Amino acid sequence: MAEVERVAAELADFRRRVEELRAARALPSTERLSVLDAALFELQHVVDVLLPRLERGLPAERDNGARRAAEEQQLLRALFQRMPFAVALLGPDAVIRRLNFAGTRLFGMRAGYAAGRPLTASLAPEERAAFRSQVAAVSRNEGDRSLVVRLLPPPDGARRAGESLRATMTALRPQGEPGTSVLTVFLTGPEAMAADRPGAAERTADTGRAGTPRPGLSEVTRNAELMDLLDDMTMALLESPREPTAVLDRACRVLRGRFADWVTADLVTRGGGPLVRVAVYGAERAGPPAPYTGDEAYGADAPAGAGRTGAPPPSDTLTATLAAQLPKDCPVVVEAARAGNANLQVRPEDLGAFGHDAAGAPILARAEVTSFLCVPLRATAGPVRGVLTLLRTGGRRAFSMAEAGAVDRMARHLGRALRP
Repeated sequence: MAEVERVAAELADFRRRVEELRAARALPSTERLSVLDAALFELQHVVDVLLPRLERGLPAERDNGARRAAEEQQLLRALFQRMPFAVALLGPDAVIRRLNFAGTRLFGMRAGYAAGRPLTASLAPEERAAFRSQVAAVSRNEGDRSLVVRLLPPPDGARRAGESLRATMTALRPQGEPGTSVLTVFLTGPEAMAADRPGAAERTADTGRAGTPRPGLSEVTRNAELMDLLDDMTMALLESPREPTAVLDRACRVLRGRFADWVTADLVTRGGGPLVRVAVYGAERAGPPAPYTGDEAYGADAPAGAGRTGAPPPSDTLTATLAAQLPKDCPVVVEAARAGNANLQVRPEDLGAFGHDAAGAPILARAEVTSFLCVPLRATAGPVRGVLTLLRTGGRRAFSMAEAGAVDRMARHLGRALRP
């Protein structure tokens, strides 16, 4: 570094002398010969002294910089591997690119064999779609995400502490990796569930003889409510006419109020045509809908608003806005129909994810949405036949992973009922 500083000081002096030589151009021609000699002397000094010094110093600086960069990479690699929490570097498809030692122990993968394997294979089946959706959103630079996921139970089937994880994701662009990666940290223990399950403390205090935590009263109540909801949805599907719009209308009526503040249903037209909105239920709706009387929505391009007959609400209400909205202007609906993945977001950062009203205001902001769940409707195999979106607003508790799993089951049943 000292050699470089000396060369820099000499270059500064050289620059000042060159300025003096340039000023000497105003001298009479008879007096310029000595100035020319001085200029030639300065040029020779640069060639013989300054340039060799620079050539000797710059490679050393480059070598030092490369050495420092290599040392930093080695330090960061050691920190990644020795972190006490499970840390994974995932691709947009939730495939593992890097996994530290704690992660190999947590997910039961041998070191060196984790890369290239989907991390979702270690999660409960009903939570894989939501996890993949959040990883894809982070890889698209839509902001950091955090959600609670549940591991597959061990072969003996016993539920153990640490089975539930909080996964926190952020986008990362490491050198040498293709595209954007998703750095995911998994936190285990009771604190991982604190934000989503308020009764965690009371559950950990009450254990059975085998050491398995017993569910608290609040968890039992929520599970019973979900079972009642699934039962009511099953009865609605069994009693519903075969028309696709009538099926979705009944499903929205089951979910509205008791499970979500707003419910919308979009249907794919026959032959894989565009989505059309066939049902909207929310707090502003007054009066039951008239029965569906045709199959235009599944046979041709049905107008938006089919299945929502009766006295129309005023045009400035949120119900009217959602009814008139084109599904193609709703990014989360389009993504669910295209990719076939569910999307669960709590306190969504992208307020334009569900589109805008006629004045350009985001619908999520206008409705004060705190969490939403968007699921594709299709049977176990086959194309997506519709999209169901549920919104919770205000101070209502956000959708949990258990509720998302229940809605995923309902979506499969609805997809089966929509088959022609």
